[in-house]
Amino acid sequence: MTTQPFRDPFVKGRQGGAAWQTAIRILAGPHLSVLSTTNPDGSPQASVIFVKPDGDDVLFSTIKGRRKTANMQRDPRVNLLVHGLPGGEGEITYAAISGIVELSEDPQGAFHQVMYDLHMGGATPPPEPGAERLIVRLRPDHTYAPPPYVPAAE
Repeated sequence: MTTQPFRDPFVKGRQGGAAWQTAIRILAGPHLSVLSTTNPDGSPQASVIFVKPDGDDVLFSTIKGRRKTANMQRDPRVNLLVHGLPGGEGEITYAAISGIVELSEDPQGAFHQVMYDLHMGGATPPPEPGAERLIVRLRPDHTYAPPPYVPAAE
């Protein structure tokens, strides 16, 4: 048994611009995105969502009345974890994007269809009678990505 303290190799991630570029590479291929918001009692709330980059921002769709939506309306600070999946052109890694969100109306659900075109091969979204769709714009203020993984030599 060692008495040396554990030293996390990922304490220091990639420089800011490189971390954002890693996030963009992840978003360009197959990926998983998890949005974290804060519940009224301070506990975390996480949702798997479809996202797409838009310049220096990230966009996604939601519905009024959902827990994540109420949380974002009350406290616009969020964290988005994006994780690359096998089958893409890039490395298998992740990036955590923190920032403030802005919500705007999507009365016809047009942006929701854009997301289905992008992530579901153009499938028609399921019916949502009475749903009031919103477009969420995440304006990142910090992005973290771990250093590139280099397998140990055998």
